[in-house]
Amino acid sequence: MIKLKDIQANPTFQTLIRRTNEYLSILGYTEHGLRHVTYVSTMTAYILETLNYDERTIELGAIAGYLHDIGNMHNRKYHGPTGANIVYVELRRIGMSLEEICDITTSIANHEEEIGVPVSPICAALVIADKSDAHRTRVGKKNCRDIHDRVNHAITDTSLVVNNEKSTITLQLSFDTTECQIMDYFTIYLSRMEMCQQAAALLGCTFRLIINGLELIGESSSVVTLRPAAGEGVVRS
Repeated sequence: MIKLKDIQANPTFQTLIRRTNEYLSILGYTEHGLRHVTYVSTMTAYILETLNYDERTIELGAIAGYLHDIGNMHNRKYHGPTGANIVYVELRRIGMSLEEICDITTSIANHEEEIGVPVSPICAALVIADKSDAHRTRVGKKNCRDIHDRVNHAITDTSLVVNNEKSTITLQLSFDTTECQIMDYFTIYLSRMEMCQQAAALLGCTFRLIINGLELIGESSSVVTLRPAAGEGVVRS
């Protein structure tokens, strides 16, 4: 069976990830290279493992997380379906089973909030892992010119907590409000957090967002309410 280590050693995938990051850097986007895909791979596996999914599902989640952004190499728009097509061809070439390829590529095709829907545990875990990667280390050396740069640079620490007993998945952020306002975060990320809510529900969990000790509450995308947050368990970051 194909494992994550085989994907990581594959020169085709390494080139595609590198070219993806180069293309998005030219457009001024945050980092989408090996650091990002390794984080998403690790956190996708962590979510599935903590929620007691089987070993192969965890492995496929790690692979999907590692390959999820390859479609950006061609264009940012609709990069989920584009990446799924690229990954499908290469995984078939190296001999992965068709059933497992379908699990991976469906997850990749649905990980973006514009057109995606969390449709499986792998896809749901991938969505949460991807959307949780907001941090100043993703900002390039261009002095934070736009709101995406300012928001990411303001995030000094990111932690993801999966509590199987309480059925919660909690994203905790430390946010430097001297760089920009927390409302700027919601300008970019609110729709992504709503997708994380959907993903967590598919996994049988509640999604929580905590910024500087304050928890986002409410269901409406037009109203943002924060309250002091209760404590959580072990943190994974």
